[in-house]
Amino acid sequence: MEIVLSIAGSDPSAGAGIQQDLKTITAMGCYGSTVITALTSQNTLGVQDVMPVPGKVIGSQLQAILDDYNVKSIKIGQIPDIKAASTIVEKLQMLKQKNGTNPPIVYDPVMISTSGHRLMSSDCIQYIQQHLLPICFLITPNIPEAAQLLGHTLCTPSDYLQAGQDLVQQYGTNILLKGGHAQGDMMTDRLFLTNGSIHEYQEEKIDTTNLHGTGCTLSSAIASALAQGHNLEESVDRAKRFVSDAIRGGKDLHIGHGNGPIWKF
Repeated sequence: MEIVLSIAGSDPSAGAGIQQDLKTITAMGCYGSTVITALTSQNTLGVQDVMPVPGKVIGSQLQAILDDYNVKSIKIGQIPDIKAASTIVEKLQMLKQKNGTNPPIVYDPVMISTSGHRLMSSDCIQYIQQHLLPICFLITPNIPEAAQLLGHTLCTPSDYLQAGQDLVQQYGTNILLKGGHAQGDMMTDRLFLTNGSIHEYQEEKIDTTNLHGTGCTLSSAIASALAQGHNLEESVDRAKRFVSDAIRGGKDLHIGHGNGPIWKF
């Protein structure tokens, strides 16, 4: 069984973060291991509070897993501050020096929650742009996150195309620009590869407010497929189908009083 490592924050409502990553990795047929970067107080109504885990503790968690497990892929989610970011980068650089390469790293750049709560400090954003993004295999921003990384707004399909190409050029890594925030009844995710090719994944939006944790699910599903030996295009395709099935499975659930979770099982 292939081992996937999730480095992310904890969601006590279990619709996103580490908890949702573990559900996804398990459902994809892999073994999930975790490093918790932050404790959040949140539910389906939004995020109320965040407590970062000290960098030393993040480092010891990460070292414990890497010393014992043969990790085949890594998903990174919430990184609350620069201490957490620098610790993660340092450990991944040490792993690369030891093995000559890192397992593929899929980074979901969680910066602001859907309810508007800031999940990452501004100096941390600058640090990850300089040190973390260039060592990732895939970055999976939504439109607001891509705009944050590029420093300008994105409004039209031509803006999205240019943004994906600019991010690839800027960070030298593959980019999956998620289109869920775009207007219209169709959703288009675009995969921009470092070889210059672009792959589109288009489907009709599903009418539901139960979308909590879709980004976490997508990135951890991609990491799981990569761990199983699929190439990037096939991994994204498998993960997209997984998420769509989970949205359909959860669209009529009544869990909590706000934006409910998706459900694959």
